[in-house]
Amino acid sequence: MTNDHILREDDGHVALITINRPEKLNAMTVAMDRQLNDMVFELNNDDAIRAIVLTGAGDRAFSAGSDITDLDEYGTNWQYRNRFDARRDYARAVWLIRKPVIAAIDGYCIGGGLEMACASDVRFATPRSSFAAGEIKWGWHGGSGATQLLAHLIGSGAASEMLLTGDRIDAQQALQWGLIEHLVEPEEVRPRALELARTIASRSPIATQRTKFMIRMSKNIPLDVALHVENDSFSYLMMTDDAAEGRAAFSEKREPRFRGR
Repeated sequence: MTNDHILREDDGHVALITINRPEKLNAMTVAMDRQLNDMVFELNNDDAIRAIVLTGAGDRAFSAGSDITDLDEYGTNWQYRNRFDARRDYARAVWLIRKPVIAAIDGYCIGGGLEMACASDVRFATPRSSFAAGEIKWGWHGGSGATQLLAHLIGSGAASEMLLTGDRIDAQQALQWGLIEHLVEPEEVRPRALELARTIASRSPIATQRTKFMIRMSKNIPLDVALHVENDSFSYLMMTDDAAEGRAAFSEKREPRFRGR
């Protein structure tokens, strides 16, 4: 399916979302922002989709972030501040996806592109990929997760170096810091991401979404509370039809057939 510069292609239970503006390093406009937000709403409510791969078109960039020449389209300062509620923030849109998201990164991953990568659950990248939070060079910092998600991923020291200088790091440094999980050759990045997404999509969709939620809770609430929340989530999952199917499949020595119930 096509929606201007945001493409969606379904492959069984996996959706491949491609930012399709390669001539501009897949920089995001306000119109693309709206398109991605609408697509995320559809994905969250499409029971057939259980995992998502997010990538950029071409071989130069995952995304260079916002098209700075288009920022005035967000409106007044107050409207810009309230863009989350207006569903007009593309990195926030990725963060709001309930289902597991795999980022397939090839080339520049900068600014809002970095924020989209940080909002994903697992990241693949290629040796020609590079990463930067360059906003500080122009007089601001990122506003859609740059200072928060990046620090959670790589620690405050490494995040401080990236955020306070705005300088790019290469893929090897990103791997060392834990910004990416997998470093693969360019021809492998999308197939490997899709392979992982298909594996995740083969699991119970209720269990994968709850697991994603619990991983996020581990970063947001005290450990003692989180352990209680985890137990409540586990207890709910054990009462689902999928859990019953999993137990039956184990006993019968076959692959489970999960239905998301």
